[in-house]
Amino acid sequence: MTKVQKTNRSALPVDDLPRVTSGTGFGFLSGVRVVDLTTSVAGPYATMLLAEFGAEVIKVERSSGDDARHWGPPFLDGQALWFTAVNRNKKSVVLDLKSDDGRNDLEKLVASADVFVTNQPLDVQRKLGLDYESVKAMRDDIVFVSITGFGLNGARSGMTCYDLIAEGYSGIMDITGTADAPPQKIGAPAADMLAGQDAAMATLAVLCDRMRTGKGRLIDISLVESMTRFLSCRISSYLGSGEIPERSGGTDSVIAIYQAFETADLPITLGLGSDAIWRRFWETVGDVEFGQREEFASNAARRDHRAEIVAHIQSFLKAARRETWLERFARARIPAGPINRVDEVANDADLQERGMFYALEGENGAVQPQIGLGIQVDGAYSVARSLPPRLGEHTDAIMRELHGQEKPAVTEID
Repeated sequence: MTKVQKTNRSALPVDDLPRVTSGTGFGFLSGVRVVDLTTSVAGPYATMLLAEFGAEVIKVERSSGDDARHWGPPFLDGQALWFTAVNRNKKSVVLDLKSDDGRNDLEKLVASADVFVTNQPLDVQRKLGLDYESVKAMRDDIVFVSITGFGLNGARSGMTCYDLIAEGYSGIMDITGTADAPPQKIGAPAADMLAGQDAAMATLAVLCDRMRTGKGRLIDISLVESMTRFLSCRISSYLGSGEIPERSGGTDSVIAIYQAFETADLPITLGLGSDAIWRRFWETVGDVEFGQREEFASNAARRDHRAEIVAHIQSFLKAARRETWLERFARARIPAGPINRVDEVANDADLQERGMFYALEGENGAVQPQIGLGIQVDGAYSVARSLPPRLGEHTDAIMRELHGQEKPAVTEID
């Protein structure tokens, strides 16, 4: 389990980030309305991506809110930071879907929407009357997005799932870690984030199709399948060779030299992925003769002699500090880099310059750290339109829009 260091509230890293006030952001999906009934990470990440490109996302929550609102500590100004990481640019509406009023309000919302997103298993979707056929009856051309652990059909379709479970099913945990250690989870919610990205990508594709055909579609995203596709190269290798990959601490790869090495102070990563890079490497380190040995003439040959090559590289990398090697390798166009801690990533000047990390300011001096989209269009990156919403923050405004008058927020669903 990842250890989290506590930080003094009076001197938080967020205070050192560039301050950004809300902007217009990308507007490519302007006019697209998304009704989002998801919780946790995968679904909210999918809808945040759509919001980043300009969609209006209405986040429908029960009175206790999205589960991730309670995933802490750490919290900042009463908000769980896992929640705020994947929920900017949204409007929060609290509805009681067990009440007639709440149900009617949801149906009005769906009738006004282009996209509907849920992360409930199929049996729960049907129980709530929020499966594809039921929602399609509310709006015939709706783009219906289901994000579940195992998909909408098959023997496991009714099972619940989290990122951890999906990583276990996918095989990624079995090949992560060292040979003498137990299987390890990736240090981030990889299945959630991949499934969320898949859902957003599929939604964009179907919206494009709807412009031509006028038809909505059912999109079925599975955490396990998104995570499994992440292993495509590994699985393909097994299917075509019969060789089962094993945990090796990141030292075993189809590329002969593709791993971490120690230096005089801090480790580096090094990838000698082509014959040209192989030659440049040995020229750079001043050992051309070793690199030109006949038994190292191809990647396949170098794999056969991997242990010898690794030991030789390690013997001289320890003679100089990390930055010395990284500077030399950068000049020679040799793929190499540091192994950064999270705080080092957040303080990376190049990433900050490209808009990856910023502190988003809202009303009343509220500030939340945000991680950028990492996508630039015409040399610009998206600027968030609004902070992650407080629970029910937009209920009255949305109800006024639906009913033409102010309507009090209703409460509680499971």
